[in-house]
Amino acid sequence: MSRAGHTPARVDREAWLDPRAVRSEDAVRDVPEEPCPFRSAFQRDRDRILHSKAFRRLKHKTQVFLAPEGDHYRTRLTHTLEVSALSRTVARALGLNEDLVEAIAMGHDLGHAPFGHTGEHALDDLLRQRFDRRYHHNQQSVRVVERLERGGRGLNLTAQVRDGMLHHTGSGLPRSLEGQVVRLVDRIAYVNHDIEDAISAGVLSADDLPAPEIAVLGDTTTRRLTLLVADIVEHSSDGDVIRQSPEVGQAFLSLRKFMFQNVYLASPANDESERARGVVQSLFTWFHDHPEALPPTPAADDLVQRVTDHVAGMTDRYALRVYRDVFMPREGPL
Repeated sequence: MSRAGHTPARVDREAWLDPRAVRSEDAVRDVPEEPCPFRSAFQRDRDRILHSKAFRRLKHKTQVFLAPEGDHYRTRLTHTLEVSALSRTVARALGLNEDLVEAIAMGHDLGHAPFGHTGEHALDDLLRQRFDRRYHHNQQSVRVVERLERGGRGLNLTAQVRDGMLHHTGSGLPRSLEGQVVRLVDRIAYVNHDIEDAISAGVLSADDLPAPEIAVLGDTTTRRLTLLVADIVEHSSDGDVIRQSPEVGQAFLSLRKFMFQNVYLASPANDESERARGVVQSLFTWFHDHPEALPPTPAADDLVQRVTDHVAGMTDRYALRVYRDVFMPREGPL
């Protein structure tokens, strides 16, 4: 209400958007809601994600290095915030809907298992081998906001945000350009920031980075991010696809491949992967054999799904604590 006691007149806050952008008035929810006089539909989605339990747990979930020593390494939460900031920069430059981009970015990794991609692969392998099912964190992210948050009621997010979350990785592009921005910027963010963490950890030195790719992209994080963002904006100013130039796109793919070969799948980032894999799979098996130990759930899901949700939702440190409680002998007289 205004000071005079009247509801403020609604103004078109999105009149400046590019014709290709998604308008908030086109937002669709499974359960219709009255519009908010102060926030767009996508701002409301952003806020619901921000206040969710799954979002808060991201601060204790691995990005690359498992349980790193030091306070300055990325976590899944800081990665999410970096993706959000970069995505908003691209969206604003292209005249796209920043609120939609931000909501997608904030929610895209909510379904990540403990111990990063190691935990995801551990769950996926176990489910595929024993139950003919699969686990993908993008699908779990959507399940979190649709079925698990708010005691099973979900967050009632818009279809546009859920589509961007689902398709931020894997096959198929998001329907919106905003979703495509997050999909590409997610990769740009983690490759460049993981380079910083790998150098800080002594896994790489700046001289180890591949010279041809660095010559194209830049020799510092700031220069690379500036060039990559500018390249996207320049080559995505029209059409229905967010894209990179051939030269920059190929150099970035080569740099990403280098990171997989020399960091993500190499020592020491990979040293603890087998142990982390064992923790995740052991916990899954134990809870499947002891369903009485699972927390109550309002959803009428089968046991395999309930165990998957429980283990996938764990933070790294909670998973380790439960593992110690279940499998490690306690001190003191028996």
